[in-house]
Amino acid sequence: MTYKMKLLGCFIVLLFSLSVQCFSQAYVIPDNVKRIVFLGNSITYMGQYVSYIEAALTMRHPEKHYEFINIGLPSETVSGLSEPNHAGGSFPRPDLHERLERILEKTKPDLVFACYGMNDGIFMPYDEGRFHKYIDGINWLHDRVIQSGASIIHITPPIYDERKGQAYANVLDLYSDWLLTCRYSQKWNVIDIHWPMKKYLEEQRSVDSTFMYAKDGVHPDELGHFIMAKQILLFLGESFPPNAIDIKSALSNYKNSDAIIKLIEGRQEIMKDAWLTYIGHKRPGMKVGVSIDSAKHEYNEIGKQIQELQNANN
Repeated sequence: MTYKMKLLGCFIVLLFSLSVQCFSQAYVIPDNVKRIVFLGNSITYMGQYVSYIEAALTMRHPEKHYEFINIGLPSETVSGLSEPNHAGGSFPRPDLHERLERILEKTKPDLVFACYGMNDGIFMPYDEGRFHKYIDGINWLHDRVIQSGASIIHITPPIYDERKGQAYANVLDLYSDWLLTCRYSQKWNVIDIHWPMKKYLEEQRSVDSTFMYAKDGVHPDELGHFIMAKQILLFLGESFPPNAIDIKSALSNYKNSDAIIKLIEGRQEIMKDAWLTYIGHKRPGMKVGVSIDSAKHEYNEIGKQIQELQNANN
């Protein structure tokens, strides 16, 4: 089957998926879920969308006491591929296969969110072999998480700005379409952030041709992360004020929301580096986090401050 035929097939499936999505029920996080892990590359490591999700669920469901662990690693793939001369030849792209077992063993997640794809086509035009490496990697990740006893929710990759390269933008369209088909072919939970981000980008550029999420075409700004978080939260059954343009406006009806968001963002900065260091990885140039024991102490102290601010709402 040719690439064009596959793309047409994926497009047809996508239209079907979008029509079904409008009537689908929200995913309800089971009551026994306490520890939620986010896996991904540099976009996840940046962490804004993770912090936004934590802030929304913390304020709206204070009785749940979720723990959100961000273990995104810049440059990482699930395909195990790396382009020639990556990072100037200083190191190949990190491969999730190298650390997933340690992640599952040390974090013991109840629920995993996984966002891969941006790096998996290694920023080159479509290639059948690379596509199947991505598919194999996602299938392996899914199976391994399920075998560990946790649940997994896949997230389509964010968009690559076509102004930086139409060919690679199309690759991520295809990767996203395939993952969306797994909702039906595999009965997986899959959240689509790719097409909503693309739609919003096109709408904004119709009135402002200079609009962009990312100067490099890859790493979204705060608005991009908010759109990502919004789509994930909508999937979880949350709603948003129609005029919400960022997490602060989305949560503005909660007292002390700005202070709580700031505390959560600061805590995430501490915890993500501590967890990455504790678990271990092979990517050079990463910040060395504090010990996991020190980080957990900080986590609890900041948690007390958040609780005090929440109690002031009553």
